[in-house]
Parts: sequence; structure tokens; C-alpha cells
Amino acid sequence: MTVSLIIWIVLAFVAVGLYLSWTAGRLDRLHARIDAARAALDAQLLRRASVAQELATSGVLDPAASIVLYEAAHAARQSEEEHREVAESELSQALRAVFGETAQVGAVRSAPGGEEAADELGAAVRRVPMARRFHNDAVRAARALRTHRKVRWFRLAGHAPFPLAFEMDDEPPIALADRPGT
Repeated sequence: MTVSLIIWIVLAFVAVGLYLSWTAGRLDRLHARIDAARAALDAQLLRRASVAQELATSGVLDPAASIVLYEAAHAARQSEEEHREVAESELSQALRAVFGETAQVGAVRSAPGGEEAADELGAAVRRVPMARRFHNDAVRAARALRTHRKVRWFRLAGHAPFPLAFEMDDEPPIALADRPGT
């Protein structure tokens, strides 16, 4: 009788250990997904700021719009991590201010080299909300798993920092966002 009881206890411990190991692996995969999504988001934000800065210095915009767009793009590219969300939001606002009307986009497109620049900027501003959504979805999934008691009690998250969502104003200018393409 005692031998079978010991076997059942050992099997229960093995089952619990396997379950905890599977949960820790899942959490680790979620953290890796967050890192990959954050890298993709950073790349899209950098691309958007670079294209905006290039367009601001190309001479196809009027001087006031060029200054507003250049300063916002420069601030977004140079911002420290703790101020990045604000700087990126300010770039979104500057893009909406500069390209708020289709007439402004039409003027850019009619300038030499403006068609390609406007298409590239349009693609960049459409990709940022998607990349941010992927990142925040991964953060949401990891947070949901990390709030379970088993994860907290057995410290399955290890020393990984608690994942934070990237909150910013990423609404693209209507005149650029409604253009088909990628």
C-alpha cells in the first residue's frame, strides 16, 4: 500500500512540475514575442521619423511646415526611452498638422520626387499603428499570464521586467492614410 502511495505522490509531483515547466516556457515565449514586437515597432517608428525628416528637408514643403515636421521628427529620433511615447505622439500631431488636407499632399506629390516621398511616408504612417497593436497585444497576453497565482507563487517570470504597453497617439493623417499601398 505504501509503495503505490509513494508512486502516486511522485507522479503528482512530476505532473505539477511538467505543468509549471510548460507555463514557464509559455511565459518565456511571450517575453520573446514582446521583444520581437518591440524591435519591429522601433523599426517602424524610426522609419516614420526618418522619412518625415527627409521629406522636411527635401524642399517640397513650405518653410513653416518643413520646420514643424523636421523638429518633431528630430525629437522623435533623438528622444530618451522614457520620453519616447510623448515625442512619437508629437510627431503624429505634426504629421496631421502638415498633411491634414489633401491639397497639401497633392502639392507634395506634384513636386519633383514628391510622389515617392509621399508614398513612402504614407506607408510608414500606416505601419506604425499595426506594429504598436502587435506589441501591445503581446504585452497584454504576458500580463494576463503573469497575474495568475501559480506564476507569482512559483516565480515563473524569473527576473524579467513587467511588460509595459507602448501608448502613443498614432492616428495617421487622413490624407496619407487613405492612400492604397503598403
